[in-house]
Amino acid sequence: MKIAIPIVEGKLSLHFGHCSHFALVDVDDKTKKIGATTMAEPPPHEPGVLPKWLHEQGVNVILAGGMGTRAQQLFQQNGIQVVVGCQPAAPETLVGAYLSGELVTGDNACDH
Repeated sequence: MKIAIPIVEGKLSLHFGHCSHFALVDVDDKTKKIGATTMAEPPPHEPGVLPKWLHEQGVNVILAGGMGTRAQQLFQQNGIQVVVGCQPAAPETLVGAYLSGELVTGDNACDH
């Protein structure tokens, strides 16, 4: 499994389209242990580009603070599960909480 997290200044960006990089975190499906984390610079933000690009990177899940409904639909069409309402934290902290079922989410930080 590979989990993507939009990053600004080392932590989750509240709006995925405004991030400088994505943390791509590999997770062992059997043990649910975090493996390698790589930082990837996304292509320029245009509608529909990021879901396709992240799909090409092998991403299965995206943890985001906020995301518009159309973007969520595009991610789902690309086979990527979307979790919104995450709070800014380091990628490994968020992934660990997600894997243990303890990830606290709030409102979608995006209003479009």
